[in-house]
Amino acid sequence: MTGSAQEFVVEADGGSRGNPGPAGYGAVVLDAATGETLVEAAEYLGVVTNNVAEYRGLLAGLRAAAELDPDATVHVRMDSKLVVEQMSGRWKIKHPDMKPLAAEAARVFPPGRVTYEWIPRADNKHADRLANEAMDAGARGEQWSPSTSTAELDAATDRAASAGRTAGSRRSGDRPAAAPAGAGEAADVAAAGGDAPFAGERLPRTTTRTGAGSAASGGGEAAVSGGGAIAGERVGRAARTGAGAPAAADVRAAKVVASPGWGPPDMGAPATFVLLRHGETPLTPQKRFSGSGGSDPSLSPVGREQAERVAESLARRGTIEAIVASPLARTRETAGIVAARLGLPVTVEEGLRETDFGAWEGLTFGEVRDRHPADLDAWLASPDAEPTGGGESFAATAIRIAATRDKLVAAYAGRTVLLVSHVTPIKTFLRLALGAPPDSLFRMELSAASLSAVAYYADGGASVRLFNETSHLR
Repeated sequence: MTGSAQEFVVEADGGSRGNPGPAGYGAVVLDAATGETLVEAAEYLGVVTNNVAEYRGLLAGLRAAAELDPDATVHVRMDSKLVVEQMSGRWKIKHPDMKPLAAEAARVFPPGRVTYEWIPRADNKHADRLANEAMDAGARGEQWSPSTSTAELDAATDRAASAGRTAGSRRSGDRPAAAPAGAGEAADVAAAGGDAPFAGERLPRTTTRTGAGSAASGGGEAAVSGGGAIAGERVGRAARTGAGAPAAADVRAAKVVASPGWGPPDMGAPATFVLLRHGETPLTPQKRFSGSGGSDPSLSPVGREQAERVAESLARRGTIEAIVASPLARTRETAGIVAARLGLPVTVEEGLRETDFGAWEGLTFGEVRDRHPADLDAWLASPDAEPTGGGESFAATAIRIAATRDKLVAAYAGRTVLLVSHVTPIKTFLRLALGAPPDSLFRMELSAASLSAVAYYADGGASVRLFNETSHLR
């Protein structure tokens, strides 16, 4: 390229459907002066983590900009606070998968010629849609093709629709509702191995984004090509367009559960999930498999009393701001009893349902051992094994719960939400927050109508605050 050096804007994103799971990135290079889209790049990466995909997107965007003008100055815009903070030098990079990618990205342009800015996910739709197109292509066993991409058009349509809604709201005299502070960031930022300024493990985000439910298989991590053209790039696109007085002890306990922790003050309050297992059903004391594929039992009289007791306890604490429940009868009934006491509506979330135990539904452990010994041994040995008859594996449940977690963290950033769910989903929330292995599910006791809690911070960190609390039942 001849003449004076250009100024570019690079927007990049990455996602993983399962963490690790089938992943892809998207990147866009824009003319900083005109906003014209100069290059689009996207690639299906096989099975990698979300953070790796985000770094791959950054690297692809920087390399595409360097291909256009190696002397350019570049302003990077991403909705990954982890990548932005690490590449800006404010957060340390400790995870072994991130270090070489960050070092490679830092070498594309000389120091001082690249700046970084965090933006909300809503402002990064072009790159986000490219990443999803790449993942969708991977699910079909293909690589992303620029000739079939509609990412720029779709993003422009979304922006136009959003602008129209805002204008209509202002014309009618309404004040547009503000998004919760850090909503997109809370869902998108993830650090592993202490990268962010929190102690302890950080489990990377799992995202389904616009291609929810797609599950392509793939092995290995696809490398971004070094030098020359970026894999799957497109050049020369058109221009881008409670009632009652709380007891003092309960209030103190609630504040501990919902407090921000050790994060820096500008991070804001976490999204706190108070996890309530439903009350007993007739199957509970018999210790029978009762998932989402069985008879869908309602609460027993004991279970309804348990729900009343937990409702009273939560009303005294006074910290619950919203209630979300699994669609199954026992969780909706438990949630309804609590909601009536707190004066809150109940939102039903399909992702909170219990695991489907296939042909084991309604059977005791001993009965399964007698009828399906080989299947039971395989299930106990591997999270990928399904119950007899095509039930849901623990690995599949974890993918579903991680996606549900991200969705709810984004929707309820800074708020305390009661999630009424089941044994396996609640244990999975806790396992993922702790970064514990899958077999830890067999090492947790979770009582009927028990309370647990996890706080999710804007840097992607999670903190388990409470586990299997049952004092309200005594």
